Amino acid sequence: MSEIPRLNGVIKALEQGQTAFVAFTPVDIESAVAMAGTKLDGVAFEMEHAPLDFPGLRNALQFMLDRGQIVAGGTLAPAVTPMVRVPPNGIEMNSWIAKQVLDIGVMGIIFPHVSSVEEAANAVGACRYPRLKSAPRYHPPGIRGDAPARAARYWGLPQQEYYKRADVWPLAPDGEVLVVIQCEEMRAIENLPKILKEVPGIGVVLIGEGDLSQELGHPRDYDHPVVADAINNILKICKEHNVPCGHPHPDGKNIERLVKDGFRFLMPSSPRSFGVLDQGRKLTGRN
Repeated sequence: MSEIPRLNGVIKALEQGQTAFVAFTPVDIESAVAMAGTKLDGVAFEMEHAPLDFPGLRNALQFMLDRGQIVAGGTLAPAVTPMVRVPPNGIEMNSWIAKQVLDIGVMGIIFPHVSSVEEAANAVGACRYPRLKSAPRYHPPGIRGDAPARAARYWGLPQQEYYKRADVWPLAPDGEVLVVIQCEEMRAIENLPKILKEVPGIGVVLIGEGDLSQELGHPRDYDHPVVADAINNILKICKEHNVPCGHPHPDGKNIERLVKDGFRFLMPSSPRSFGVLDQGRKLTGRN
């Protein structure tokens, strides 16, 4: 098979040193079609604060495909990369849900409430197939079960090629699976340096400022000094470990500051207009 280009557009943006833009969206066909026609790098189907809907996710992914775009672009890479935010938090460690959505064909998973090395390792391991301890890049050990047929077909790859590409980036340089962990409590911030030092394969740390602000006693008051200091601390730790840091609430008022501060994974809202996305792409040189 001829050389296959990078399939995951979010990873492509990050490894090129650019800012990636991803938006949450409901698990439904109409939203999938709308998101597939944007300039987003990725879309994260919401299954943490919405029903756990595997059939709906499968249908949504199918309707993101545009055969005309595939032919015109001459690439298997989707125009907008499909991702999912799964419902279990780090403590619950329900890795079977990660297996289900990966087997449907998503290329990235957002794991909420990851607050320890063990929880982070489980998140990464849930997105990897098992291998011998003597194999390269063994840690964190993979725990994903083997049922690649649907995902390989969705990606447009033979199964053996899918196995090669279905690993986590940046641990596997050619990996197409992006693991995003959410840092949304003080325990997570305290453990974040150790997490990023000891757990390879984390692609992005996404700030969960809603839950974080709740714990800090200032719900959704993101400009409160206590909340702002915690957010800045997460960003600082990510920069020290060269891991992209994500912000879930860019808007017209803060997008310029977030880009300047160095957030590299931004999640503008998706109300069917994309002014903040367009402004952010302009600010980051991605017109």
